[in-house]
Amino acid sequence: MNILVVDDSAFMRKVITDIVEKQSDLHVMNTARNGKQAVELISQNNYDLVLMDIEMPTMNGLEALKVIRRTNNVPVIILSALSKKENTIEALATGATDFVEKPNNLMNLENEWLEEFLTKIRGIDNETKDDSGDKARLFVNVQKNDKDFNTLRAVVIGASTGGPKTLLRIIRSLNTPTRIPILIVQHMPKGFTTSFAERLNQESKSEVVEAKEGMKIEPKIYVAPGDFHMVVKNGKISLNQGPKQNGTRPAVDNLFISAADVYKNRLAGIILTGMGKDGTIGMSRIKDFGGYTVSQDEQSSVIFGMPRSAIEAGVVDEVLSLDEVCQRLQQMIG
Repeated sequence: MNILVVDDSAFMRKVITDIVEKQSDLHVMNTARNGKQAVELISQNNYDLVLMDIEMPTMNGLEALKVIRRTNNVPVIILSALSKKENTIEALATGATDFVEKPNNLMNLENEWLEEFLTKIRGIDNETKDDSGDKARLFVNVQKNDKDFNTLRAVVIGASTGGPKTLLRIIRSLNTPTRIPILIVQHMPKGFTTSFAERLNQESKSEVVEAKEGMKIEPKIYVAPGDFHMVVKNGKISLNQGPKQNGTRPAVDNLFISAADVYKNRLAGIILTGMGKDGTIGMSRIKDFGGYTVSQDEQSSVIFGMPRSAIEAGVVDEVLSLDEVCQRLQQMIG
């Protein structure tokens, strides 16, 4: 896997390069000290991944990302500073694939940070490899749906890698305020979900809030806070810090399962782009109760892992492009 590392700090470039080069399957092909250099290198070389800082002189990461995305879909992981979380959210909205928080102590890297960093890199590598041989059996023939969604009482949505930009597009597309609650789990660490909910709220005709313990569930859009599982209980939001599920907290499965237990056959679940298998068990629970399940298709997903898992498990009623997901959700909440 050939990687470009972009950071204005020579020390940070060296730290990242040293980590990557210790892995037999990864290789730093080039480094750049600002966005301008990165754009030039990307136009001249084929990279499998770009690791890029945001705050840089000459051309910052956001500016570079906008230029890159005009002509190139190379995966970009943002190296994010917690103090600049609004910039990170903007980068994700612009088309960054994912982000990793910069470590607090570069001289003594924690194993948990290293594991997350390398997992995200390898996950993108695995998911973007050509798997065209499997595609035929993953496409589900779905007839255009004339189902009456007026009886729905809630919609739950799960997303991971590629989710922020996808969710922004979905929220922008909704042309009326929602008549029912929409509850969202987007895999994102503590400190970033507040900014993400605020960003969604700017684009939405419905109120979007970061969920808090004990909130009454109303016709709004709720985003699970980082580092907390979000579940539905007695008509209210309940948050907990139980064990991570599928390696993450918040987990899509926790929300979907709890919502299915409450709303039964009057619930719809939507799985969007993301790495791994989170949400498959929850989609199964929704199906068991007679609810309706939708998955984003492969072509419009940044990473097809989560949708693929649900489709292969046979728990998806409908596989839709992102544009079709937008239209279907409008039908559900209108």
